[in-house]
Amino acid sequence: MKLKKQVTVCGAAIFCVAVFSLYLMLDRVQHDPTRHQNGGNFPRSQISVLQNRIEQLEQLLEENHEIISHIKDSVLELTANAEGPPALLPYYMANGSWVVPPEPRPSFFSISPQDCQFALGGRGQKPELQMLIISEELPFDNVDGGVWKQGFDISYSPHDWDAEDLQVFVVPHSHNDPGWIKTFDKYYTEQTQHILNSMVSKLQEDPRRRFLWAEVSFFAKWWENINAQKKAAVRRLVGNGQLEIVTGGWVMPDEANSHYFALIDQLIEGHQWLEKNLGATPRSGWAVDPFGYSPTIPYLLRRANLTSMLIQRVHYAIKKHFASTHSLEFMWRQTWDSDSSTDIFCHMMPFYSYDVPHTCGPDPKICCQFDFKRLPGGRINCPWKVPPRAITEANVAERAALLLDQYRKKSRLFRSNVLLVPLGDDFRYDKPQEWDAQFFNYQRLFDFLNSKPDLHVQAQFGTLSDYFDALYKKTGVEPGARPPGFPVLSGDFFSYADREDHYWTGYYTSRPFYKSLDRVLEAHLRGAEILYSLAVAHARRSGLASQYPLSNFALLTEARRTLGLFQHHDAITGTAKEAVVADYGVRLLRSLVNLKQVIINAAHYLVLGDKETYHFDPEAPFLQMDETRLNHDTLPERTVIQLDSSPRYVVLFNPLEQERLSVVSLLVSSPRVRVLSEEGQPLAVQISAHWSSATDMVSDVCQVSMPIRLPALGLSVLQLQLGLDGHRTLPSSVRVYLHGRQLAVSRQDAFPLRIIDSGTSDFALSNRYMQVWFSGLTGLLKSIRRVDEEQERRVDMEFLIYGTRASKDKSGAYLFLPDGEAQPYIPKDPPVLRVTEGPFFSEVVAYYEHIRQVVRLYNLPGVEGLSLDMSSLVDIRDYINKELALRIHTDIDSQGAFFTDLNGFQVQPRRYLKKLPLQANFYPMPVMAYIQDAQNRLTLHTAQALGVSSLHDGQLEVILDRRLMQDDNRGLGQGLKDNKRTCNHFRLLLERRTLGSEPGFFSKLAAMFRDLIFHSSRTNNLEVQDGHTSSYPSLLSHLTSMYLNIPVFALPVAKRQLPGPGLRSFHPLASSLPCDFHLLNLRTLQAEDDALPSAETALILHRKGFDCGLEAKNLGFNCSTSQGKDHALSQGQVLNH
Repeated sequence: MKLKKQVTVCGAAIFCVAVFSLYLMLDRVQHDPTRHQNGGNFPRSQISVLQNRIEQLEQLLEENHEIISHIKDSVLELTANAEGPPALLPYYMANGSWVVPPEPRPSFFSISPQDCQFALGGRGQKPELQMLIISEELPFDNVDGGVWKQGFDISYSPHDWDAEDLQVFVVPHSHNDPGWIKTFDKYYTEQTQHILNSMVSKLQEDPRRRFLWAEVSFFAKWWENINAQKKAAVRRLVGNGQLEIVTGGWVMPDEANSHYFALIDQLIEGHQWLEKNLGATPRSGWAVDPFGYSPTIPYLLRRANLTSMLIQRVHYAIKKHFASTHSLEFMWRQTWDSDSSTDIFCHMMPFYSYDVPHTCGPDPKICCQFDFKRLPGGRINCPWKVPPRAITEANVAERAALLLDQYRKKSRLFRSNVLLVPLGDDFRYDKPQEWDAQFFNYQRLFDFLNSKPDLHVQAQFGTLSDYFDALYKKTGVEPGARPPGFPVLSGDFFSYADREDHYWTGYYTSRPFYKSLDRVLEAHLRGAEILYSLAVAHARRSGLASQYPLSNFALLTEARRTLGLFQHHDAITGTAKEAVVADYGVRLLRSLVNLKQVIINAAHYLVLGDKETYHFDPEAPFLQMDETRLNHDTLPERTVIQLDSSPRYVVLFNPLEQERLSVVSLLVSSPRVRVLSEEGQPLAVQISAHWSSATDMVSDVCQVSMPIRLPALGLSVLQLQLGLDGHRTLPSSVRVYLHGRQLAVSRQDAFPLRIIDSGTSDFALSNRYMQVWFSGLTGLLKSIRRVDEEQERRVDMEFLIYGTRASKDKSGAYLFLPDGEAQPYIPKDPPVLRVTEGPFFSEVVAYYEHIRQVVRLYNLPGVEGLSLDMSSLVDIRDYINKELALRIHTDIDSQGAFFTDLNGFQVQPRRYLKKLPLQANFYPMPVMAYIQDAQNRLTLHTAQALGVSSLHDGQLEVILDRRLMQDDNRGLGQGLKDNKRTCNHFRLLLERRTLGSEPGFFSKLAAMFRDLIFHSSRTNNLEVQDGHTSSYPSLLSHLTSMYLNIPVFALPVAKRQLPGPGLRSFHPLASSLPCDFHLLNLRTLQAEDDALPSAETALILHRKGFDCGLEAKNLGFNCSTSQGKDHALSQGQVLNH
């Protein structure tokens, strides 16, 4: 009691000081002369000053219950702490609901005004080219442009170059897909190795020759198979500028579905390989084939010290607009950048494709005549029926004039007299004859053109950086600087159409099974990197490195390269042939198994109380994983922990950099189970049945779930015993709704079960934050009511089916060409519903013919309890030309605006454009999408990349899977018929805005500080139409996404006879990192021996920008924020976004 009184008195004193401080602050604000100069609107007379001050104080005092409430909570928490750390023991209410008492520890969280500075920034000059605005204003017509079908006629005067010669750089290149029609290995064996072998000999024949290469994955494989003499020749070619490695990534990645962890990782892997083996550092980016472009890539390239980049696959209407306004070259700036620190110079290729017919100029019929691989007698020809002719003394003048005309026309689309002309295509230059045909014929043309001063042209072979260097020199700026008069652009280039209404929006969802497996591998790689780095550092410091399997580094390297390979723009996109997809799948699974081994070995070492006893035995691992996959195309099966008289131990790994409170669920062999903490304290657990189908309980397996507080980046130990603790082993109850179907439901005595044959009444689940209503008929979500609100918010779900067109052009792996609006999904039978209610979670499972939909509500304070956990197990293998969608309807007044993330790194506002076809309004969703109005925001978080849209106000719609029977004529030659049973995992978060009509105390406080700090900035980024081109998730949304994408790893101890004290929890951090910091990776770098680690580790940190306008009180966070400061946490890279 004494402590209670002390804390209460202390809290009251704090409150008094707070109110008095606010009074003084208001006094300062009223009399601050700078406020008057900055446009503050204050009364002049003493009476009105006093009146104004009193009114504000009254308003603050009216709302002081929030402070009192926080003080009261703190008193309760401190008192609970003082009386010992009891377990979270829920109790059952008379109304049938479970209540979990407040946590016995402080979890007060408040946002500092400084935290809001980044999201409220953007006070710099707006870019001239904002893609959001351009898309709204462009007509997107498709007028026939003549020879340049998607453009216009280009005219020029021969005297345009009298003052300054046209400088032409022809850039030979070969685009090598690391898997598409053939597997990576087959492409290498049959084509790529021959291209690179010929490159070495042919470039050495003439120092004027140049060549461009992008894919380090192929280059590294080739490097392993060539001799030292050839390696030395390659280094010379790189050194003298004849060979340029562009971008330097492991692959040329897809930019729609890839997560920024994987994008950075494949970039590091490629750059480190180049530095070690070639001593080369890429200067320019080259992305000719990704199907649309994200601004995340230019940001990463700029941070990797590249100064220039090139893109190609942009919507034809945007290309035409940029060409007509001389905007094809621009400084690409991040939407959230308030100055030019993120700028990178970007060149957009103007025409249809990166092949030779579409790169020399606007007329493909003429350009094709200068692709000398197509000389008569070869395997390919020109579709325009006019073949190339070898260049001779007799025809060189006529041929050079024809080519120069195309060069001149193309140059009129740009602002400088330096011209880039790529010369290549997919897997080109694979035979010596092609090298000879291209280089000899072009050199004759160059020699002729350069010998005629009256033509005012200088033409030569060049690399991409040769071109950019010449442009910078001509415009008088340093490499990477903005040339005078060139525009600045912000935004992205999604969604892409290459002709007519053929939008490449299908690949955002194609083959979702592997999109999900990609994210699983990513989470395992990050976890393995962190644990391996920590374990190796500890072992070396303790003199135990000889006992630790340092050789696991080779497994890490292989997994990095596998994840990198899968970021390729025909891999994660789901746009490769079936056999190639299977090859990717085998690689992904092999790396996943290897990473589990790395995690097991590191966790084993780190949890041992006595590290001297560590013994690495690959034949008998100390730990096992919680799940296994039998094949690359099957869903995981969870490990069942067999219980008997001996205790079993489980090690839990939290890969997050913040402490987390999560429900951990394990499968065990008996419902009679007790769970103890490391200290031997019994934990409250929820016991649930394990089901093999809608109506069949598994007799000898059940699920035990318990809330666990896990240390940041740490390992905890649990003990499982056979036995029953009536107070702490809490069974869950089950209701099964059969809707009139004659089905037998199996029972177990341990689990109360009620069968409802024909009930259709709506029902609700609830926790401390919300009450969630479901349809008794469909089992799907209907509405959410916050506990402190009277009104329910409509959040209802439905499944929909899209067909494809009856015309010649149909949906395929790339294209989404629906036959109209989606139609409701109508199952043959009504669904079986299963409702489970328990102390720590409750859930509704709806079994449909093609979908099993699960919505789970956790009854926990903090992140877990504030959102709905949802999963959709989809199986559409009996569909023909159909796509399955999930649509969420709300009463949010979104006004045609919605928001999707780019690569999990930033958020891009979108607007539904009625002038465009339905399929054009879909966008990639790697981690989240949301809609909002002045009061609420609804965010759908996803654990796998999928296509998303908002086709009507208040709606969010996601495509879950696609089954299509035909090719869509983009070169693949197959449909999408290899569907798998796929589980899509989501979190649905409904948040309330604090800047609405009745802002709370802390909102006003934050707004007051905002006014003091940013006199002219806008504080509300709600509406796209107001010119806001950036938006941010809330801090809660960021953490929700982390919980979803970075799950807890449960590692059962394989050996049963182990004394408890032998294992100890591992806490690598003295305290959690700030809530807005994310430890992206802790990546051990390789030593000179590729298979072993060096003593160096790369720490990559990301500080996240977040929207302060969403409610941030009573969220149960146990971490602070960085308060807008660059913390010197390490010498690692801080991704300031």
